[in-house]
Amino acid sequence: MRPYVLSSLDQHTAAYLGGYHLRNFVFKPATGVLGTRAGIVILWNEDSIHLTNCAVGKFHLSADIEVKECSTNFWLSVVYEPTRHRARQRFLEELKEIKPENNTRWLILGDFNLIYKAADKNNRRLNHRLMRQFRDALNECELKEIHLQNRKFTWSNERRDPTLMKLDRVFPYQTLPRYYSPIKVARGGRGHSVSKISGPCFQDSKTW
Repeated sequence: MRPYVLSSLDQHTAAYLGGYHLRNFVFKPATGVLGTRAGIVILWNEDSIHLTNCAVGKFHLSADIEVKECSTNFWLSVVYEPTRHRARQRFLEELKEIKPENNTRWLILGDFNLIYKAADKNNRRLNHRLMRQFRDALNECELKEIHLQNRKFTWSNERRDPTLMKLDRVFPYQTLPRYYSPIKVARGGRGHSVSKISGPCFQDSKTW
């Protein structure tokens, strides 16, 4: 199952992006003048994943997921947080709003474009106020990060003296079974990384 960032998508392109074995998809079109902001698409194989109740927000694409192999159900949210400072407060509010009720299992992942601790950036140019607000939102949602095993940073500005940051993250709600970890990360796409979810029900599943 893979989330991507796109402005438009047809069945042929979806099949290509999914390696011709992830043929089902839902997507949130990108916005902005050039159609390059906040687009998300989730691709899956209906033989192994049942996806229903898709919900599209300003900064997220969410759905109910059933993993057929082990009859596990959870709420999946894929997010793309804007780089514009004014929109970040709205993003944090939406993050808190989409938390499911009644201890529903929840997995939220994507490009958060935020850090909540200094170790997630390779220099000391930090916005402590924004870091605290992100940390407070995570605490309110009771989210505990699945730490990446083999990569410290997931984004680079690709300059000679680069700024490196950990922006792409995976958070399970605290009641999610432990077999959703560990997360292994490999390079994928310009500036960002691709996450691989390993576990009994997620062999070779990837999130971009």
